[in-house]
Amino acid sequence: MTPAVPDRRPAYAPGTTITTRDVADLVDHALLKPELTPDEVADSVRELAGRSIWSVCVRPSDVALAAATIGEVEGSSTAVCTVIGFPHGTTSTTAKVAEARQALTDGATELDMVLNVGRLRGGDLTAVRDDIAAVVEVGHEAGVLVKVIFETALLDEQQTVDACRAAADAGADFTKTSTGFAGGGATLPDVRLMRARTPERMEVKASGGVRDIPTLLAMLAEGVTRIGTSSTAALLAEAEALAADELVVPEPGQDVPAGEGY
Repeated sequence: MTPAVPDRRPAYAPGTTITTRDVADLVDHALLKPELTPDEVADSVRELAGRSIWSVCVRPSDVALAAATIGEVEGSSTAVCTVIGFPHGTTSTTAKVAEARQALTDGATELDMVLNVGRLRGGDLTAVRDDIAAVVEVGHEAGVLVKVIFETALLDEQQTVDACRAAADAGADFTKTSTGFAGGGATLPDVRLMRARTPERMEVKASGGVRDIPTLLAMLAEGVTRIGTSSTAALLAEAEALAADELVVPEPGQDVPAGEGY
């Protein structure tokens, strides 16, 4: 029997008060810088697993290490996410499929794949859709979520809409703004557009530049249900320090600075 892909997480309605636990449950913590050593990765994973954040998003070569490290932390619910075709999305579909299969073997339970940005900007939407669909098939066979990274800083509005359509047609579970390595991060107009142009079954992940609670809350107001960041400790500390009436999801359309990088 094919494992079931997890159900969609409901968006936070305006007026909802969130908690520090909710913040932890939103976060895919990025451990993707190329210079990170195995010891640095393991130390960070151990600390984050101790807080039971939703997931650590690690480089493919670190998946087995992350899974083993989380297993050493009693009671942790933290999952292992990894990236496919990262950061440019230009590896072949065959290579992405092989990378996805290896990541699943090593213990990944979520896959964030980079679509082929050049093909998208060149207008070959069939190639983009088929590339995504091949990785989605592998992920869904294993019962794991697949997120599609757009690199919105490199796209105009129509290209973002085209990316939404390709991801939806390919059966992906999430759209995601950015890798954090292309000079731009999540913006409210981008996530608003992505939420509007994908089916209700899909979720939106804002990655890059979400480093404080007001920005996180503004992203939630636009329908975001996952945050990619390396500022997890700062977000959790800020949430703990704020009063409940400062942790309320606002109405959509709030103005916060555009994010950049992780």
